[in-house]
Amino acid sequence: MRYPVTVIVIAQLLGTSLWFSANSAADDLVRSWAITPADIGTLTNGVQLGFIVGTLLFALSGLADRFAASRIFAVCAVLGAGFNAAFAWLATDMAVGLPLRFAVGLALAGIYPLGMKLVVSWVPAQAGPALAWLVGMLTLGTALPHGIRWLGGFASWQAPLTAASCLALVAAGLILWLGDGPHLKRRPGAGPLHLGRLLASFSVPEFRASALGYFGHMWELYALWTLAPALVVLSGLAAPATPQVSGYTFLIIGIGAGSCVLGGWWSKRIGSARVAALALGLSALCCALYPSSAQWPVWASLALLLVWGAAAVADSPHFSAMSAAACPPEVMGSALALQTAIGFAITMVSIQLGTYWLSNWGSGVAWLLLPGPILGLFGLRRLWWRRRL
Repeated sequence: MRYPVTVIVIAQLLGTSLWFSANSAADDLVRSWAITPADIGTLTNGVQLGFIVGTLLFALSGLADRFAASRIFAVCAVLGAGFNAAFAWLATDMAVGLPLRFAVGLALAGIYPLGMKLVVSWVPAQAGPALAWLVGMLTLGTALPHGIRWLGGFASWQAPLTAASCLALVAAGLILWLGDGPHLKRRPGAGPLHLGRLLASFSVPEFRASALGYFGHMWELYALWTLAPALVVLSGLAAPATPQVSGYTFLIIGIGAGSCVLGGWWSKRIGSARVAALALGLSALCCALYPSSAQWPVWASLALLLVWGAAAVADSPHFSAMSAAACPPEVMGSALALQTAIGFAITMVSIQLGTYWLSNWGSGVAWLLLPGPILGLFGLRRLWWRRRL
């Protein structure tokens, strides 16, 4: 295979379009299901919880070491496509919709983390730069349903969800065709790992610093992505329930794909810790400034949101890289999975609070996200000036 990383990152882009597909239809769901913005947060958290459960299942059971990563990815992409399509065409209320979003999250646990494992199996020497591309494609995949909704204008809300399911099926086909790489051997007899061994990773100061930085980052990131359509409206960029809201949201989230790749290149010169610290600092500044942007010219408000969207995710691949370098190698994969699961549990809190308080706080909801990058910077302080990390 000549270009395996290209195939993997494209599949990652297509497969992760399932993640925020329901959010692209938020306005329609609020109207047709007679629900509130807080319920949209609950639907998003259904995906997050499913992802957490699935990630922990893979981490603690050793399943990912027993079976081919490419097959797990393909099966999960097909299942995710089916659950997502069922949400689009069969769900009529929260009672049906929430379990289906949870099931989509379970499936995503076999797409995003397994994509990282596939990269290592093909090009272990290029894992760092490729990881930046993978997170970039996750970001663009998250934005993709908004882009589809924007291009589709006033098509039915089921259209972008159906499109996302079709893209996930293409992702399954690509990875099944690619297969596992030659550099990662499976361990058919691999047993479950004990949680105590994984928690011991946090006794390593460098791993703990990276993990704390990641947790602060996660408090902000997914809540920002969930609230992005509302922030577009509050900034005066577009009227509610118009295609322009989806268009601007696509740009604000999607720009993070470029910043991830740029951050990966820059980290070769100044180190991952510095890139992460700069991104956290810029995110904190955007959080602090956003509530006053309603009085700014429209172009300035858009510029702020674009910078925020770029900064909020640019640090993401570097936390994985720093943690991988710091934790004991024999538990690296599972320790990273546990770190990821804790991070996504944190997102559930900020998403739920942000969507619940949005109607009362208005643009001030951005200040709810501010503690994340500030605490992330504080946690990462041990590694700020280490060029090698």
